[in-house]
Amino acid sequence: MNGIRPLIQALRTPVALGYLLIVAGVAVWAGADALLVDHADASLAAIWAFLVTAPTSLLFVMLPGPLAWTGVVIGAVAQGAVLGAAYRGLSGRFTRHAGPRGA
Repeated sequence: MNGIRPLIQALRTPVALGYLLIVAGVAVWAGADALLVDHADASLAAIWAFLVTAPTSLLFVMLPGPLAWTGVVIGAVAQGAVLGAAYRGLSGRFTRHAGPRGA
């Protein structure tokens, strides 16, 4: 269980949560477009879900059927964790020396 703790901590940062919110919004928009809008030809709304989680999600594009959408989920979690870890690393670097030296 200790291997999951850093992932959860990275995903709880404001940057990672914001990214995951954007991905969820794009996925809802693509789903609503596919289900509710009548198109005479194909819509490209679903492509945006893959683009906002690229390059990780593009590794899964060739999977058959709905398995390709696994790439969007894995890409969102992986990139959210990387963004969160970068945020934690950079924010810790700037807050350690905020006070006067020797205090």
